[in-house]
Amino acid sequence: MRYLYILIILLGGLNSSYCQTADSVYKLQQCIDIAIKNNLTVKRSELDMERSRIYWQQQRANLLPTFSGNVNHGISTGRSIDPFTNTYLNQQITSADYGANANLILFNGMTIQNSIRQTSLAYQAGKMDFEQAKNDITLNVITTYFQAINNADLLVLANNQLEVSKQQVQRLQVMNSNGAVKPSDYYDVKGQQSTDQLSVINTRNALEASKLNLLLLMNVPYSRSISLQRLNAAELPAGKFNQSANQVYDQALASLPLVKAATLRRQSTEKKVQAAKGLLYPTISLFGGVGTRYSSAARRSVFLDSTEVNTGMFIKTPAGNQSVYGYTQNYGSEKVGYYNQFKNNYSTQVGIGLQIPILNAFQNRNRVALAKIDLSEARYIEENTRVQLKQNVEQAYINMTSAYDRYQIYTEQVDAFKESFRTAEIRFNAGVLNSVDYIVAKNNLDRANTNLINARYDYYIRTKILAYYQGNLTF
Repeated sequence: MRYLYILIILLGGLNSSYCQTADSVYKLQQCIDIAIKNNLTVKRSELDMERSRIYWQQQRANLLPTFSGNVNHGISTGRSIDPFTNTYLNQQITSADYGANANLILFNGMTIQNSIRQTSLAYQAGKMDFEQAKNDITLNVITTYFQAINNADLLVLANNQLEVSKQQVQRLQVMNSNGAVKPSDYYDVKGQQSTDQLSVINTRNALEASKLNLLLLMNVPYSRSISLQRLNAAELPAGKFNQSANQVYDQALASLPLVKAATLRRQSTEKKVQAAKGLLYPTISLFGGVGTRYSSAARRSVFLDSTEVNTGMFIKTPAGNQSVYGYTQNYGSEKVGYYNQFKNNYSTQVGIGLQIPILNAFQNRNRVALAKIDLSEARYIEENTRVQLKQNVEQAYINMTSAYDRYQIYTEQVDAFKESFRTAEIRFNAGVLNSVDYIVAKNNLDRANTNLINARYDYYIRTKILAYYQGNLTF
């Protein structure tokens, strides 16, 4: 029971923590930080950057000498070569070889050096891609966030419109029951109330959809209880954008990571061509090694003793022929120990090697040709990036200008329809205006207010897109 009680407390704490998270109010900067941390596109860009860094690190390591060691142990039976005497034996032999080799490239047409520069520039381009990915997700979050705030303001407006209709329906219901108003006026306004209720439902669904899109960018589970910090309409900029499209484009060329990445990749491909050309030159390398070996069949002669033997020869003496005796040395064999073989068979080598590429199915020349094609493609991509950027900036500037003009017109329209509805409501309440004219005046004002809210946020988002191209994405 004690453990169960502790478990209930822990689950309650987790549930409370989840509720606090789900009910929390997200600020714009918080949404951006979460999206940069969780968004899968940004994570993939970071992995690509890390992959480029490892390629660069590997090319730098290629300047170091290579070193390898080998140990071979084996057992052979039947007719085989004795590694100790290099003669054939017909017995079981246990053998071993030990060696260590080192190699250092002294010159190979500057291929390694150019490859280091190539991968270094590619790594720098990868970092620019990562920054571009973060900028893209930041812009998407800002756009989606303010679309949600826009829908939130529209929901408040729709609720206010519904409240006005409800008050009129309540007033006309009493008057209709007393016969003080035409039934058609009452039912017209009641129908308008239903229209306003549908507007609230549609706007609420649009708000939840925009919140869902924002949470998808953040890679956060959706919850209807999540809310966003709203901005006062007065905090949004209303002044006209004071820079030209050419000024924005020039700033984008100087600061946008997308442009820098294309330039760095073109420079990286230039180094790739030089590295491929280096393969056409000879390679000079310094090498060295040590080695030793062991064989279980290795034996050596061992002196045993000397014995006196008749040589079969004789000498003449006064006493007659005398046999000649001599001494012969007797030798045996013994197995050579492992340590002695390891020490006695030790050998070293050192030298300089020259490898000249003469003909290898034209592989090196084709590598150069392919690298040149890659370079041409990188140049086209760089130029296309600049052209596409110019088009995007021009289009964004046109959209911003149009949004500003709409915002100004809708501001004037709201002021006009507000006064029109005010007089229409007074006349309708006084009974000198029919319901059709009243509803027309109300719909005109409602539509104008909706358009004004949309235009205000649309203009603000358009200015943020231009700020993105300027490399000054703040809020």
